Amino acid sequence: MTDAGLSPRTAATAPDRGLARLARTLVRRRVPVLLVAVLLFPLAALFGAGVTGDLSSGGYTAADSEAAEVEDLLEERFGTGSPHMVFLVAGERSAEEPGQARAGTELTERIRDLDGVARAESFWTAGAPSLLSGDGRSALLLVRLSGDENETTRRAGELTEELSGEQGPFTVTATGRATINAELEKRSEEDLIRAELIGAPLTLVILLIAFGSLVAGVLPLVVGAVSVVCTLAVLRLLATVTEVSLFTMNITTALGFGLAVDYSLFIVTRYREELARGHDVGGAISRSLRTAGRTVLFSALTVALSLSALLVFPMMFLRSLAYAGIAVVTLAALASLVLLPPLLAVIGPRIDRLDVFARLRRGRVDPVGREGGAWYRLANGVMRRPVAAGGAVALLLITLALPFTHARFGLTDDRILPSGSPARVAAETIRTDFEGTGTTPVTVVLPDLPHSGSEAELASYTEELSLIEGTVRVDGPLGGWVGGRQVSGPGPGAGGFVDARGVRLEVVSDTDPNSADGERHLRDVRAVPAPAEALVGGEAASLVDTRQALVERLPHAAVIIVLSMFVLLFLFTGSVVVPVQALVLNTLSLTASFGAMVFVFQDGHLKWLVGDFVHTGQLEVTVPVLMFCVAFGLSMDYTVFLLSRIREEYLESGDTTRAVVFGIERTGRLITAAALIVATVLGALATSGVSLLKLLGVGLALAVLVDATLVRGILVPAVMKVCGRANWWAPAPLRRLHDRVGLRDG
Repeated sequence: MTDAGLSPRTAATAPDRGLARLARTLVRRRVPVLLVAVLLFPLAALFGAGVTGDLSSGGYTAADSEAAEVEDLLEERFGTGSPHMVFLVAGERSAEEPGQARAGTELTERIRDLDGVARAESFWTAGAPSLLSGDGRSALLLVRLSGDENETTRRAGELTEELSGEQGPFTVTATGRATINAELEKRSEEDLIRAELIGAPLTLVILLIAFGSLVAGVLPLVVGAVSVVCTLAVLRLLATVTEVSLFTMNITTALGFGLAVDYSLFIVTRYREELARGHDVGGAISRSLRTAGRTVLFSALTVALSLSALLVFPMMFLRSLAYAGIAVVTLAALASLVLLPPLLAVIGPRIDRLDVFARLRRGRVDPVGREGGAWYRLANGVMRRPVAAGGAVALLLITLALPFTHARFGLTDDRILPSGSPARVAAETIRTDFEGTGTTPVTVVLPDLPHSGSEAELASYTEELSLIEGTVRVDGPLGGWVGGRQVSGPGPGAGGFVDARGVRLEVVSDTDPNSADGERHLRDVRAVPAPAEALVGGEAASLVDTRQALVERLPHAAVIIVLSMFVLLFLFTGSVVVPVQALVLNTLSLTASFGAMVFVFQDGHLKWLVGDFVHTGQLEVTVPVLMFCVAFGLSMDYTVFLLSRIREEYLESGDTTRAVVFGIERTGRLITAAALIVATVLGALATSGVSLLKLLGVGLALAVLVDATLVRGILVPAVMKVCGRANWWAPAPLRRLHDRVGLRDG
């Protein structure tokens, strides 16, 4: 009697004719296909070479939030907004001395007249006390640039080089959003080159060990290189129609290279198996594409669907990674399926040539795999004591996740840069030496309260805002308020606080906008009754609104992932139990990464293991969502490869236990090598000086390694042993549906 839901005799149907025809066509036309590839490769490389200048920094906040609306109103109606650049102007004497004041005013006016500068204000021109340091010798000069984000980033880099250093009696250092973006752009290019120089040689070593052949080992690298070059070209194409995050380049090239190598690894391995079984070259290629190639397509689809969940979030950073990630995964699969068959046809039976580690081995690497290996013994041992083995691993993973229970979230700032960066040093000085956050105040806009005729109401509202705990000063068209008292009248810049229909106020706070105190202060500002509709923006508002947007859309993302993965795995296996197992186990495989994310990058423990960085006590608010979607897709990728072999054996024998042991034995070494490759490529991001890339690289590498070892090696066989016959169960209507539309093996 066989397990309900999948009949070993009837489920194996006609081969996948599409992939078989593709294989025959590519083998027959291998020379023109390879010539086209050789011609297109340099063209794609040239086109993608300038991609960095087309990518955008930022995009971590919700585009449809109240804070974003305030930013738009400031620019459109008040001709102002958050400064793109902040110059720390330090002198030896008091900034208020006549000579220093004159020099400061001249510097401000000179910068104001430079190309690309829309507005420039300083302590000397605006008179705001928050722009003067506590010792009185340093002042801030705020610059807003014209143009879009790419233009402001480029211009900020130029102005930083032009103005940093000695300027009259002052030493000038640049920081601010656009300055930080310019430095990130430069460092991202350097990090990409470094990661490739580290990842590619290590990947080759892993492939040589796995294959025991230089010829077989080089093939996945060739496909991976093609995937990286095409990825850069695709990113540039995407950047012409939508905003694409700067960090997309580093993340997707690593992901594309790793997946392309993995997919090629599986196809080449299957090709060697088919040759070892006695098939000729053409037959081996055809069977490899019908089996491993089919699994590659299915695996790429699962990763793409997992990444598509990022599209529900209103942050450019996440959405652009979804667009780029889906394109890159598709490229990786196509490169493997289209390039490998003609390459294998040219190489033929010489695939096992040149074992550079032959003297270190006891024998040749077995391309087919035999019973009795380490993975065979592990699977058998686990299935003898499934509850004890599976329970111990599950408990370990849950324990590793515990640090995530005290995770705290913020937005990226200058501390994403390495220590010693001039922009970061200047920002640290501003936080330490200046009262309040004068460069990033809480901004209140009353878009429908004309200044004329509403002075009394506006004065009362301003007074209430100045009494909130954490408020240092409130500036507006009527002057400045401190502690409930008006301390100054309208200054020279009072006209910038009004337009024909409304007014704006700047609430300078002494709280960190990324802290709990900053959030409390924001809530108190929003709670004060206003004389008209009041919109509140600023950095603290961006954090609160972005986090709220993430929370609101998380259920939608979860539904996309759960439903798409469930449907795909049902079509793949004909079971409703196996998809549930996969969803639960894949989620469990992420626990160690999420715990390490907090333990290392938030709390600062063991950070020497991944290279020094500044831990701020917070995580970037979008990173857990991004890491979950990417890591979940990669985990499901390996699930598909393992299930394909388990199902293949089950269709022949009808014995679930034998099928699981067989599947793990045949894929254990392969999945381990694939996971090591992806972990190596992603882990190379840990060499970055940018803490966000370091976090993503380490977190994703750890997730892949845990999934390929503890989950695939122990939890999967333990759970499938406990479920027994129920593994392949499905209700009768769904069984009939699978018989009609389910995916078939060749």
